[in-house]
Formats: sequence, structure tokens, C-alpha cells
Amino acid sequence: MSNTQHLQDFTTQVRRDILRMVHAVNSGHPGGSLGCAEFFTVLYQHQMQRKAGFDMNGIGEDLFFLSNGHISPVFYSVLARSGYFPVAELATFRKLNSRLQGHPTTHEGLPGVRMASGSLGQGLSVAIGAAQAKKLNGDQHLVYSLHGDGELQEGQNWEAIMYASAKKVDNLIATIDYNGQQIDGSTDDVLSLGNLKAKFEAFDWDVLEITEGNNIEAIKAGLAEAKSRTGKGKPVCVLMHTVMGNGVDFMMHTHAWHGKAPNDEQLANGLAQNAETLGDY
Repeated sequence: MSNTQHLQDFTTQVRRDILRMVHAVNSGHPGGSLGCAEFFTVLYQHQMQRKAGFDMNGIGEDLFFLSNGHISPVFYSVLARSGYFPVAELATFRKLNSRLQGHPTTHEGLPGVRMASGSLGQGLSVAIGAAQAKKLNGDQHLVYSLHGDGELQEGQNWEAIMYASAKKVDNLIATIDYNGQQIDGSTDDVLSLGNLKAKFEAFDWDVLEITEGNNIEAIKAGLAEAKSRTGKGKPVCVLMHTVMGNGVDFMMHTHAWHGKAPNDEQLANGLAQNAETLGDY
């Protein structure tokens, strides 16, 4: 558990990391990463029960699976600053022979990463399998996952959503980054998702919404509520309304920064809006 000021300072530093990592190699996905900074901070610094160290079996602790793996900058930053690997290693992001590739991979054994993610739509299936394994092992801990809203245009998700409710996978909390943006434009323009809450409920999930998905206290309350609903026969879905590019004014409310790196001037502007708090790598 951490106090709100620590969580805010942590989030601000994570935003600086994201901007610097993507700028350094002129490649990466800052928009969604910035939009999920509060979520990852609360998840790793407040919500999840984690063991010291890291092992792939994950027995005796909560697990997290990132499905929309292109937002790796925020994932790597939070993992490093949560003690999984040295913060200095963030400087190797997307470089040759680095463990910190554009999409997380498992073959290099990067602590904290439990699945490789490239093609979208697969993370929920993996998370469901891990949740069922916990039940088989008598492990009472939970499985968390994160998915993009545009990612739900992939059909495999809906097979998994149907399966999770049919098999009563009630130790799973799947969060949707509901920012309404994807690489080609708004989700409404590309392929409308309709009423997501009604869709998940029709598949017999327990659904709750975090309307302020960039507010630390709202995320803390929402994830606590989600946890309280586990173990009751239904998987839990959190629809988390976020702003793509949050915390950097010129990146907000647009898909333009989904996969675009800032130039030198833009980096300086973004960093000026997010003062150094925990120390730059």
C-alpha cells in the first residue's frame, strides 16, 4: 500500500520515462502508455499482492498480463520502478539485443513479463488459463489483465469472454483501456464497439466502470470494488475511461500519438509538464 502523494509522484516519473524512452529511439507508442500511467501505478504500487523477486509460476501472488503490448513503455517503466529490474535498463528500450523490445517478450527472461504480446486479442485467453491454473493449485490470489478497447475488435476476445463466464472464472479482473482511440482514428469511426457494458453483461460478466481512469483515487476505489466482486461465480470486467496521451497537453484526445515519437522540442515541452520526482534513469 502507498499513499496518494507517492502514487502521484510515481505516475509523473513514469510519464517522464515514457517520453524519454520513445524519443531516444524515435519509435514506440506514447499515447496509450501515458493514458494508462495511473492504472499501472495503482496496480503495482497499491493493488496487487506481489512476492519479493520473480518466478514464472506465480504461485502465491497476484498475476498481471498485458494484452495490448504496444504500450510497453509504461509497462517497462512501472516494472523497473517497482523493483523487477534496474531502472537504468530503461535506456535500452527498443535497441538491438535489449530485453526491452517494442512488444514484451519472454525469451530473454525479463522479470515481470509473463507473456509475449504482439498480435492483439490473445491476452485474455492467457489470463483465463492462468486464472484456472490458480484454481487447480488452490491458490486464492487473483489474475489481472489489461486490454485496449480497439483490441476488442478482434474475435478471439469474444470466444474468451464467453468461455470465462461459462467456466465461472471468477478470480479474473479484466480491465479495458476505454479511450475511444486506435491507430487509424476513433473506435467509433473505425469499427464501433457499441455498448460495451451491455455486451459484457450479455456474456454474463460482472461489469463496473471507472469514469475517471486518470484519477488515482478513482482507480484505487474501482479496483478495490472489482476485487470485492471476485469469487462470486462471474469474471469481472472494469471499463476504465482514460484519455490517450494524458498528462501531455498536445498528445491528449487524439489518435495521432498512438505510435509516434516526439521530436526534441516536443520532448522538452512534455517533460516541462511532468517534473522529475523520483529521478530520471
